[in-house]
Amino acid sequence: MVNLAYVIAGSEATGGAGIQADLKTFQELGVYGVGTLTCIVSFDPRNDWGHRFVPVEPQVVADQFEAANATYDLDVVKIGMLGTPATIDVVAQSLASKRWHHVVLDPVLICKGQEPGAALDTDTALREKILPFATVITPNVFEAKILSGMERIESVDDLVEAAERIHALGPDFVVVKGGVELPGPDAVDVLFDGQEITVFSVPKVGEERVSGAGCTFAAAITAELAKGNDVERAVGVAKQMVTEAIEARVSSNAPFDTVWQGAFTH
Repeated sequence: MVNLAYVIAGSEATGGAGIQADLKTFQELGVYGVGTLTCIVSFDPRNDWGHRFVPVEPQVVADQFEAANATYDLDVVKIGMLGTPATIDVVAQSLASKRWHHVVLDPVLICKGQEPGAALDTDTALREKILPFATVITPNVFEAKILSGMERIESVDDLVEAAERIHALGPDFVVVKGGVELPGPDAVDVLFDGQEITVFSVPKVGEERVSGAGCTFAAAITAELAKGNDVERAVGVAKQMVTEAIEARVSSNAPFDTVWQGAFTH
């Protein structure tokens, strides 16, 4: 029996993040991936590698969802970048049309290709309309500060407090990722299930952010849940995979490196 995992996310034209990273991750973990595209993001090498953002027409998003779910029995989905309130509306309606075993939300709160007002509207819509579906949410430090209302997250205790606050918003499981943004020698993530905190910690691999790490982390959790593993086990696999993918990062002509999921050893 082939395990299936579904992702609703944007395209990132360099292949380092977005739905490209998600589908690579699913494949590496032995899961058949199905994807619905919400937007196209490309970097502009002639303008300081700034973001160029093009949303997919909402009806086209709905059509993709309909086709994917008519073709396969999908019940585990990762939600990545949605991009606009209109896209969020149609994704929320689509998610509500069926039952899900797990919804993994990677809460991409800011698109650098949007104006500040549009980004704020998108953030608000995501919290109000998509977050209630999430069984697992995977914010980084920046996203955790916004969702938790905390001004600073600078320690493992702060990660724990943020996870507890975000859990109160509704998700069953919260994974707050410290990454390179948390001071200290280790990359620390905390998982809160409503009762217990589990800490995942490994030595940092450098001090620079690597493109695709967050996407890969949430996608790995999604794939492991699709295989029937519990959330703690899924987060452990995701942590290992991202660490190895960062160690084997791919360099390019862009001012950032990207993770390589193919480095993961089962």
